Amino acid sequence: MLCLDEAGPRIASEQDALDHLIGEALGHGASMIAVPVSRLDAAFFALRTGLAGGIAQKITNYRLKLAVVGDISAHLQASNALRDWVRESNKRDTVRFVPSLDDLAADARPMPAK
Repeated sequence: MLCLDEAGPRIASEQDALDHLIGEALGHGASMIAVPVSRLDAAFFALRTGLAGGIAQKITNYRLKLAVVGDISAHLQASNALRDWVRESNKRDTVRFVPSLDDLAADARPMPAK
């Protein structure tokens, strides 16, 4: 798993995801990317922008997984659609939303067989 620092380039576009998430993960041989909430542009949490969906699709196209790590409660209160997406995403393995890396480790799920 590639765990990004809170300090670093902001992910504000699909190109940023390719450069700073996918490229880094592939370069380190990681199958999952843990991204602090602070690294994601606010547009990621406004589903109408399409940014979250575009980034999630790119990550899954490269057979990687994404964990968004941190407090997103303010974003959840502002959007029923986001709340629904987070709930459904957390039932699967591809995109996860967790309060901390410890929570991610505690709820670790085995990789499905290929």
